[in-house]
Amino acid sequence: MPTITFSLKDLQRLVGKKLAIGEVSELAHYGKGDLENYDEEADEVKIDFGDTNLPYLWSAEGFARLIKGILGMQKGFPEIKLQKGDYQVIVDKSVAKIRPFIACFAAKGQKIDEYLLKQLVQLQEKFCETYGRRRQKVSIGLYSYKRLKFPVHYRAVEPLAVEFIPLEFKAKMNLREMLAEHPKGKEYAWILDGLEKYPVLIDDKNEVMSFIPIINSNFTGKLEVGDENLFFEATGTDEEAVNLAANIFAYALHDRNFDIYSAEMKYPDRKVVIPDTKKEAVQIKNEQINNLFGLELKESEVKHLLEKSRYNFRDYKVEVPAYRKDILHPYDIIEDIGIMYGFDKIKELPLTTFTIGSTLKINEFIDKVREIIAGLGYQEVMSPVLTNKEFLYKKMYMEDFGTIEIEDYMSETYSAVRSWVLPNMMEVFSKNKHVEFPQKIFEEGLVNIRKSDSIVECSRIAIAASHESANYTEIRQVLDYVMKCFGLKCDIEEAEHNSFIEGRCARAIVKGKKVAYLGEINPQVLENWNLEMPVAAMELNLTELFKMIKNK
Repeated sequence: MPTITFSLKDLQRLVGKKLAIGEVSELAHYGKGDLENYDEEADEVKIDFGDTNLPYLWSAEGFARLIKGILGMQKGFPEIKLQKGDYQVIVDKSVAKIRPFIACFAAKGQKIDEYLLKQLVQLQEKFCETYGRRRQKVSIGLYSYKRLKFPVHYRAVEPLAVEFIPLEFKAKMNLREMLAEHPKGKEYAWILDGLEKYPVLIDDKNEVMSFIPIINSNFTGKLEVGDENLFFEATGTDEEAVNLAANIFAYALHDRNFDIYSAEMKYPDRKVVIPDTKKEAVQIKNEQINNLFGLELKESEVKHLLEKSRYNFRDYKVEVPAYRKDILHPYDIIEDIGIMYGFDKIKELPLTTFTIGSTLKINEFIDKVREIIAGLGYQEVMSPVLTNKEFLYKKMYMEDFGTIEIEDYMSETYSAVRSWVLPNMMEVFSKNKHVEFPQKIFEEGLVNIRKSDSIVECSRIAIAASHESANYTEIRQVLDYVMKCFGLKCDIEEAEHNSFIEGRCARAIVKGKKVAYLGEINPQVLENWNLEMPVAAMELNLTELFKMIKNK
């Protein structure tokens, strides 16, 4: 949960009102934040914001913007008067499969002092480390505009083809040397594992601005006290998240009285103007508010509460500010109505029913299996049930065997319900190549498979080991031990499965039912996930296994 630090006097200036520290503490609760500390002598406030879906609050500017709505000093969300900038970023096709998205803009008109510089760096680091998943999903760079020559070029290059002096260093280094020697290179090199080319940002004078997402140049990529004009860039693997980063910074700088100038991202097949401040509209209904909170609110009351939350409202059509991307459903907006109304003011209902709960027998069985696998030295992981067909099949070198797809999905990353668990294991391995080996993990969860016009749901457990000597025997021993623990006899037959190596794959059969695949993962699958270490894995149908034990 991000903890931000800022000056109380600065917050008061941004809000335009004197606030006692007790008031600040109460106001933080509206953003799911808690006051950690206030150092009166240093004039330093620390607030821990618990909602990682609201990164705009991880700055004094964003918090002040919310406060002005709560106190009724402003209604709805503020508009940024965008100036049309003559700034173009040319995106080369070489980054398409590496780090495809970029969002940039310029801000001018105010001098940067030491405090503001620290605030900008704080927001940059909190966003990248948390929402940006330690720079893998999104990384951010800030530059002094006066040193740049446009257009700027975003491309991928050979590791030895580019040299520049990285931030806070004195000698030139090539990209490979930076990964090996620079502190930030060592910390974030894992993001670029397995890549033959690395992404860089270069201006039109061929001056390197940044080795993305590692480190800026000490010349073009250094923002200093006294600079008046700055250039912002965010790059990443998720376009919506990259654009959100740009919107959050644009609003923060606008709140500091900077003029915001747009920039054009010129992709090989399209053009995008950033910041993208288009309004997203969501329709809500009064019945939904009543169903959720039991409140009978007039339309004027709903309007008042939503404007306090910095939404625009008309005829139950709600416009969401561009610095928020956490609204996935009308109830997300209605939650904010409850927050502004005050949950403590909502009358509680009397208890009308009474039941005694108990654990389902299958869950008791599943917990025993999880305990057994953990006892064998495997670490449990948890992944979303929603995924996508590329992860389920293309990367696993498999044909679609019955997927339930989401018709109106919000993100392609989560556009389907998983039909098996093993792809989750491969994704975990791919994101932890920088972690010490051997790596042994497992995950239990529901899968859903479409069969003709019906949907079959069952619980499965995937178990996987990755290290230089991972093999069939290792995973077979895990299977045998599980069967022994439950007194089951298991037959093994050779099987074919594209995700496994031919001749090193088997099916486990219990009482005539095929309950598991196990074996060594196909090198093509390892390559698809950018993995270098062998993987031995198994996926076991716990629902079928439970039925057999129940009927013993």
